Amino acid sequence: MPDLTPATFPPAFLWGAATSAYQIEGAVREGGRTPSIWDTFSHTPGRTAGGDHADIAVDHYHRYRDDVALMADLGLTAYRFSVSWPRVQPTGRGPAVQVGLDFYRRLVDELLAADIKPALTLYHWDLPQELEDAGGWPERDTAYRFAEYAQIVGEALGDRVEQWTTLNEPWCSAFLGYGSGVHAPGRTDAGASLRAAHHLNLAHGLATSALRSAMRARNSIAVSLNSAVVRPASLSPADMAAVRKIDDLANGVFHGPMLHGTYPRSLLDATRSVTDWSYVRDGDLTLIHQPLDALGLNYYTPALVEAAESTPAGPRADGHGLSAYSPWPGADDVAFLQTPGERTEMGWTIDPTGLYDLIMRYAREAPGLPLYVTENGAAYDDKPDPEGNVHDPERIAYLHGHLSAVRRAIADGADVRGYYLWSLMDNFEWAYGYEKRFGAVYVDYATLARTPKSSARWYGEAARTGTLPSAEGV
Repeated sequence: MPDLTPATFPPAFLWGAATSAYQIEGAVREGGRTPSIWDTFSHTPGRTAGGDHADIAVDHYHRYRDDVALMADLGLTAYRFSVSWPRVQPTGRGPAVQVGLDFYRRLVDELLAADIKPALTLYHWDLPQELEDAGGWPERDTAYRFAEYAQIVGEALGDRVEQWTTLNEPWCSAFLGYGSGVHAPGRTDAGASLRAAHHLNLAHGLATSALRSAMRARNSIAVSLNSAVVRPASLSPADMAAVRKIDDLANGVFHGPMLHGTYPRSLLDATRSVTDWSYVRDGDLTLIHQPLDALGLNYYTPALVEAAESTPAGPRADGHGLSAYSPWPGADDVAFLQTPGERTEMGWTIDPTGLYDLIMRYAREAPGLPLYVTENGAAYDDKPDPEGNVHDPERIAYLHGHLSAVRRAIADGADVRGYYLWSLMDNFEWAYGYEKRFGAVYVDYATLARTPKSSARWYGEAARTGTLPSAEGV
């Protein structure tokens, strides 16, 4: 471990930004691409704020060269993007559409020419609609289709991309997509959400094996989890039991099989009224429990819970969107409380200590496994001033606090190799449409012009120097 001053980071630390295909690419009908579940969901009345969709999004598909040049100008050393499954394999089955793969080949070549390390995520929620029509993630076959897709992309880009992620935030795919219904495909079936979680785990394991067969050994394979930092309202046995239940559903359901080859017994017991877990077949846990080269952690805000009277509506103040259905199967006797402190436009409490705690947990949970913060950021109501500049001191303060927490974790022995700001630019924020701006780069949605915010310049200075500038800005 290098001897670092409090504000400096290791010389090889990656300073990146992250995006996802559906949120930025647009061009949803070009090059043979067919609808994903998010195309269908966003075009269904009442599903997204203002009826917004991402048919154009921020037109990254046509503007990627300018966007890479912008990253280079800011001084970023890494860029995390996702591949659109229906752009590469439109029906989720069969051979690839080469024009779809060619877009990502061009993007990767542009990044490498700019000396920016590409970090590829295979799945950021855009399941081909045809696979959803066949049952989606609650069906076992979807995991095998995902492995075939991973093989295709691995063979096409494995010679140029070293950092790979199988799934981004499978919790959202399973429990917001099939439990509460606030994400695509919008289903509300508690049992289906747990089946989806298992088949996402299986997809991760099968895809990891497929990538290993398709790529050279030096490539790094990871998964990105939005593991929750769950805190109790009190130290009473009932509240501590509530923490255990939510921790199992948010964290153990994925890191249990992925990192340890087993589901937590307490998870299985707590969800017996919802599912009998009979879809977990002999050998599945071995297929899931593949060696990883790194682990991605996505963090925004901690959760505060307490034991409560059981209610059919389930916990509602969990920060994951409004629904009459709970994304926490078997946890109707747990209540989420509003954590104290300053909040972002999402209503999420700003608490960098949660990121520190999360990193240190996984430093203990998976000793020897390199860690990356693959998403962290904040939404604010950013607006240009009369001169066209966009000042966002709140985001600078947010980044300073959370990067300081990362630096503290490194000083305390955690092997954190990089940080990816969410997000590179304002974009389609899922069910929130275009109402929430997470970007370090402002996008005028009428003209699609990009303007780096003051936080982008601040973050670029950190990337160039390896030290944190003052929270007052640069």
